Amino acid sequence: MCIYLDNSATTKVLESAAKKAYDTMLLNYGNPSSLHSLGFKAEKIISEAREVFANIIKCESEEVYFTSGGTESNNTAIFGAVKAKKRLGNKIVTTAIEHPSVMECMKELEKEGYIVTYLKPDKSGNINKLDVINAIDKNTILVSMMSVNNETGAILPVDIVAPAIKKAQSPALFHVDNVQGFGKLNINVKKLGIDLLSASGHKLHAPKGIGGLYINKKAHIVPHSFGGGQEKGMRPGTESTPLIAAFCEALKNLPDANKELIRLKELNDYLRAELCTIEGLSVNSPVNNLPYILNFSTLKVRGETMLHYLESKGIYVSTGSACSKAKPSHVLSAMGLSNKHIETSLRVSFSRYTTKEELITLLDEINKGLSSLAHIK
Repeated sequence: MCIYLDNSATTKVLESAAKKAYDTMLLNYGNPSSLHSLGFKAEKIISEAREVFANIIKCESEEVYFTSGGTESNNTAIFGAVKAKKRLGNKIVTTAIEHPSVMECMKELEKEGYIVTYLKPDKSGNINKLDVINAIDKNTILVSMMSVNNETGAILPVDIVAPAIKKAQSPALFHVDNVQGFGKLNINVKKLGIDLLSASGHKLHAPKGIGGLYINKKAHIVPHSFGGGQEKGMRPGTESTPLIAAFCEALKNLPDANKELIRLKELNDYLRAELCTIEGLSVNSPVNNLPYILNFSTLKVRGETMLHYLESKGIYVSTGSACSKAKPSHVLSAMGLSNKHIETSLRVSFSRYTTKEELITLLDEINKGLSSLAHIK
């Protein structure tokens, strides 16, 4: 038995996406910068992928750049934006619940003298809209906010950022880490006034090592690597055509976002309701979170202990962000939860393959695990 419920960490690659990468390596192996026919075929694959990516977030294909994943996209956007705007101010606004690939960028920028405002969530995990509006001023050069929190599934108020920047007469660029929301939430970058947006393939059944970055053609950012000029000089180096082809294939096979939200909300609501019947257990995710994620604390057994117990039963979950390497959750800490909540927390994350039957089995094993493990000191 294998019940995989750690999809916010990574997803199983679609068979058709894996085949597309394999076929591209064997049949369309030309360098996309080459002028001969094999190079042209490779370039055509990349151009199609740009169009498919662009259609999902409603931008122009020329505004799409391919990267190695969410971390590179976030780093490119954040450092590139700050360098471009450094003469106009020294303030950055972000949240205290961002992914490590954003948080670590902020720490480095603080060392360089930039002032970073970290907006804290309430105890439910939500970011207050008024806090966002009040934090942005004329000295703000960048606002970086994720669309969906990777640990709790909280949906952040990205819709109010662009109007707040305009109202404050701020020169700030607006960056969205959309790694958890890409292909799951309908986001129109033009309507929302987003300048920069990050995405990652392996959260959507594409291989690891491929991602994308949207850069509004009106927004100027400074590249941090240099080479042959690929990706308009923003991300130079020979493009990984096989991975881009696989990413494109995965995106073309995405389920309807709205229909999938309805289906997964039913599963999420069911799991939430059943977990709440377990004595002492506490659900940490907000009520109106993205239904792909549910975070809870048993308050009886350490998260890592329960994780390995479930693993022994063929069930795979997480104790938090995979990129945190088992460190205590900075997200739950920012929410003001107790050490006991943090130490006993688990994250369950769904995909298109998740079924109610799998959740029934999960609940049964959680109850069994609590019954046996809670007595072990």
